[in-house]
Amino acid sequence: MIKTIIFDFGNVFINLDIQGAIEKTYSSLNINGFSEHMISVKALYEQGLISTDKFLEFYTENFPEVSKEDLIELWNDMLKDFPKHRLDFLKALKATSEYKLILLSNTNELHINWIKEHVSFYEDFKNYFDQFYLSHDINLRKPNTDIFEFVLHENKLNAHECIFIDDNRSNIDTADALGFITWHINPETEDIINLFETKSDLF
Repeated sequence: MIKTIIFDFGNVFINLDIQGAIEKTYSSLNINGFSEHMISVKALYEQGLISTDKFLEFYTENFPEVSKEDLIELWNDMLKDFPKHRLDFLKALKATSEYKLILLSNTNELHINWIKEHVSFYEDFKNYFDQFYLSHDINLRKPNTDIFEFVLHENKLNAHECIFIDDNRSNIDTADALGFITWHINPETEDIINLFETKSDLF
C-alpha cells in the first residue's frame, strides 16, 4: 500500500528542454560533447560541493570567449514553463489525501534562483510538500543510492510503501533496485495530474 509519493521536479512539474539546451550549449561553446571534467564539475555543483562562483569560474577559464552572463543564460536555457494546472493538482492532493508528499530533485543554485524569479507561485509549491529535498542543499544527488537511503531514513519510510516518479531512467533504476514502486514518466505523452488514472492499479 502506497503511503508516500516522491516526485522529481523537472519534467514532472516544471517543463524542461534538455536536448535543446544541450545543442545550444554545444554551439555556443563550439564543442561536440561534454568532457568528463565538465560532467564531474556539473555533478559537484548539483551536490552543492562547489559554489556558483567556482562553477562559473571553471567555464570562464575554459571558454574565455563566453561571458559569465551568457554562461548563466546557457545554463538556465533548459528551464521552461511551470503549468499552473500542476500546482492545482498538488494543492488538491495535499488537501484531500493522507499521502506524505516529498520532492526529490537534482538541481542547483542557478536553476533555483531562476525559478524563484520566473515562477510566481514557487513558495506555494514548496509549501505543499512535507519534505522538499534539493540535491545542492543536502549534498547528495540521483541516481546515487545514498540519496534514496537518506530520504528513507530521514522520514522513517519503507521503500515498498513509496512511489517514486521521475523522467530519468537511471534514477528509476536505482529506486527499483531499492524496492520503491516507480513511475518512469514520459513528459512527452504523460502528465503528473493524471497520476491516479495512469497508475490506477497502484492506488
